[in-house]
Amino acid sequence: MDGLVSIIMPAYNTSDYISDSIKSVQAQTYQNWELIIVDDCSTDNSIEVVRSFNEPRIKLLKNEINSGAAVSRNYALREAKGKWVAFLDSDDIWAPEKLKKQIEFMEANNYAFTFTDYRICLNGIWLPYINTGPDVVTKKKMYDYCYFSTITVMYDREKIGLIQVANLRKNNDYAMWLQAIEKSNAYRLPECLSYYIKHEGSISSERKTKLIKWHYKLFREGLRKNIVVSGFLTANNIVHGVWKKICYKRTIKET
Repeated sequence: MDGLVSIIMPAYNTSDYISDSIKSVQAQTYQNWELIIVDDCSTDNSIEVVRSFNEPRIKLLKNEINSGAAVSRNYALREAKGKWVAFLDSDDIWAPEKLKKQIEFMEANNYAFTFTDYRICLNGIWLPYINTGPDVVTKKKMYDYCYFSTITVMYDREKIGLIQVANLRKNNDYAMWLQAIEKSNAYRLPECLSYYIKHEGSISSERKTKLIKWHYKLFREGLRKNIVVSGFLTANNIVHGVWKKICYKRTIKET
């Protein structure tokens, strides 16, 4: 339990939220971490907010031109020094024991690639369920659908290696997991330790028809599959996406 965790955080115009994200990292019970923030040419005061923390474990990097999350994550991953790699977007938060429990889970079972359950806050309202997933995501399941959120993931960099993905505006995180799954199955830690904050206007709130287009681009441009295979994988993704929404939720009973 003494390995360094490299936390990857792309940031673009999230000055209203990034402070809470950083504080949730500082509040971790596991304290051996570095937070690599890549600012993607923000036009608000995101950089000033980050610098105000005066936190020696934060490494602030900046893209020369606005390039998107894929380029930002690739940059941060090249700079990462930790044995463990975790991901937190600049408007999301973690439970205080997220890193500790996930590392314990991985070390106890000799896992190289894991994810946790998570809950969504949509426009300030917490949805009344926890998003879960299969206990084991194999390569086939990973191609079927991305069953977990990026902010829940941790992997062993020594076993998975350096991940670099195509410059996709959407689904670049999915592309990362399709690389990682080549080295290891992904295993679920069945605890809600991550909190995904959604806002109107974010990429994640785009209409479903546009999201289908981005799934196709992932397979066609990101993975360089041919047209027929890309179309099949996209259709397969849609079916399993519906299945995920039905089967992998745990309702929260209000007390």
